[in-house]
Amino acid sequence: MPNHSDESTSLLPDSIRRHVPVLSNGIAHEGESGRSGFHPRHFLHVLWLSSCKISMYVNILWPFVPIAILFHFLAPSSHLWIFALSYIAMVPSANLLGFAGQEFARKMPKVAGILIETTFGSIVEIILFIVLIAKHDVRKGSGDEGNLIPIIQAAILGSILTNLLLCLGLCFFFGGIKHQSQRFHAIVSEVGSGLLLVAAFALLIPSAFYSALKSETVPFLGVLHEKFTEGKLQKDVLKISQTTSVVLIISFFLYIWYCASSQHSLFDEVIERDEHRDTDREEDMVKPKFTMTETLIALLISLICVTLLLIFLVEEIEHVVESGVPDQFLGLILLPLVEKAAEHLTAIDEAQDGMINVALYHCLGPSIQTALFNGPLVVVVGWILGKPMDLNFEIFMIALLVLSILVVGNFLRDGDSNWLEGALLVVVYIIIAIASWYYPNPDVATSNGIEALVDPSGNVTISVEMLQHIQKLLQAHLGQ
Repeated sequence: MPNHSDESTSLLPDSIRRHVPVLSNGIAHEGESGRSGFHPRHFLHVLWLSSCKISMYVNILWPFVPIAILFHFLAPSSHLWIFALSYIAMVPSANLLGFAGQEFARKMPKVAGILIETTFGSIVEIILFIVLIAKHDVRKGSGDEGNLIPIIQAAILGSILTNLLLCLGLCFFFGGIKHQSQRFHAIVSEVGSGLLLVAAFALLIPSAFYSALKSETVPFLGVLHEKFTEGKLQKDVLKISQTTSVVLIISFFLYIWYCASSQHSLFDEVIERDEHRDTDREEDMVKPKFTMTETLIALLISLICVTLLLIFLVEEIEHVVESGVPDQFLGLILLPLVEKAAEHLTAIDEAQDGMINVALYHCLGPSIQTALFNGPLVVVVGWILGKPMDLNFEIFMIALLVLSILVVGNFLRDGDSNWLEGALLVVVYIIIAIASWYYPNPDVATSNGIEALVDPSGNVTISVEMLQHIQKLLQAHLGQ
């Protein structure tokens, strides 16, 4: 029996490897269109066929894109309609971006192509985070209009949870229904779950630091010279978050380097072996493809549409929250669902076709990129723009993330998946969605400053312990 522990050992049978058509430059024929330039009719035909039948049906939603744009300019006061139309229009736009990224990736070597495809899938998320932090008004306090940082924080964790629980659960479920049981390689699950645990630990540190010390702070009353105030603690948490973000971004590039250095070895052949298990492989090989020019045009069109629609969505967030949708539900559930829709459809189709390793990579890869790069990137962008974006998440949210990673890691440990495990992951996601709907706004849930002691009538209520503490500080101050 061959030993697969050595990365130089082939995972593909010789009979399969001899029939893999490869050009002299190492690019597989499956990425070639046989044409060059731009042909509008062919371009629209390939766009309609998309990557799979599910994605093709998503193209029916394309009329919502111009409708959403028209509503934004012709009916600017219809806030909820603009949000709803832009939300629906995001699905085909993100689908085109994912498909164009996939076509571009097919013209590259295997692992590099998967990384490029995952990166293009995450562009939607990066644009969303940047638009949100640019829209955030640093001059307005927590809980006031314009404070979008809680929504950004919820969207970061929501993106990870959506991939780990909903997307992976649906892959296991639909793949398990068609194939009963599917086995995946340990290298994909071990590297992915290990990196996610490291990222969760890093994201936990600023939140744990704040929660452990917030009870030790005292309110700033103007006459006191106490150093450890709430403002001082928040500044420390911000500095920790900024430094941690830089470290996480470095970790992400180490992960990229690890994947790239594994080309033509174990990691590469795991993906290639899965592609030969694809039940639709012959159909995909003969399907018409974009030329490089058409691919770049598709990327440009999709990027413009995605950026415009995300700007429309962000501009209407305040009106949606005022209509009764909680901040945490909006950031944790609604926004990640629409920005990840295209990736989820692709991963589910791959699981149904027997490509469970590729599907697993499309679930874990975006989660890793969000935790190690996209989330920290928005902190760095906020740092540059002078906006206090930190990683001080709600402890409730951090607990959900850590527990979800542990649950997924437990299901991945045996290297086997079935429809029941997928259904259980989706159930966990639904429970989280229900809890996030009832979770109070962050300023209500975590505030421990003096402003939280003032009721709507203007009366101030403080505990006896707080009063005694203030008296001691005043006596110490007057005695100096």
